[in-house]
Amino acid sequence: MRALITGASSGMGRDMARVLSKMGYDLILVARRKNRLLELKQELDGNVTIIPMDLSIEENCFKLYEKVKSKQIDVVINNAGFGLFGEFVKTDLDTELKMIDLNVRAYHILTKLFLQDFVRRDSGYILNVCSSAGFMAGPRLSTYYATKNYVTKLTMAINEELRVAKSHVTICALCPGPVATEFNRVAHGTFAIREASSYEVAEYAIDKLFQRKMIIVPTIMMKLTLFFNRFAPHRLALFIAYKIQMRKSK
Repeated sequence: MRALITGASSGMGRDMARVLSKMGYDLILVARRKNRLLELKQELDGNVTIIPMDLSIEENCFKLYEKVKSKQIDVVINNAGFGLFGEFVKTDLDTELKMIDLNVRAYHILTKLFLQDFVRRDSGYILNVCSSAGFMAGPRLSTYYATKNYVTKLTMAINEELRVAKSHVTICALCPGPVATEFNRVAHGTFAIREASSYEVAEYAIDKLFQRKMIIVPTIMMKLTLFFNRFAPHRLALFIAYKIQMRKSK
């Protein structure tokens, strides 16, 4: 059994590698920071391959697929991504475009390429790490929320296509709330509510992936938040989101 994990050098990607390693999976770990990948490799059991690569560069997504497509990959976890706090008129455009390249284009490309292989052999699992933000709009974190909406809804649509086709391939969207990772440091903000344990979220996500659950939402708080968000008028939901993001910004 072999799993490919992007964004594996920290946070949930690193912890998912730990979880799958304990389950006996060989791993292909992808991230920009080679030193972090080497550190992680040393603590894991089994056959671990590291591929230092920046997936915000479109060409690298295709290079990654070509590099590993001949291997028998059973699980693909698209986890690489980042956010950026601030008002849309003030945030840096180049950073936002890089975010779209990584949070959307890389997910889209890798999902498409590996899904085609999985469908041909009628087996395989894809986990797209999305966010509870994938069901909302996020003033002062607008581009990040928009990218997560894209991937969440894309994953749901593909899941239904596979279900109707009676395929044995599974694709799921992991939609957590705040998780204790490097997100805040990179995005230049702080969460206003308690962050979930990265490792606990990783364990939960892997468990629900193999149960073939389409939308994976860790913690009761986030389940309740998303449930009640369905009934809130758009303007009220936006006002609440804006106030929450104001408390996050440094």
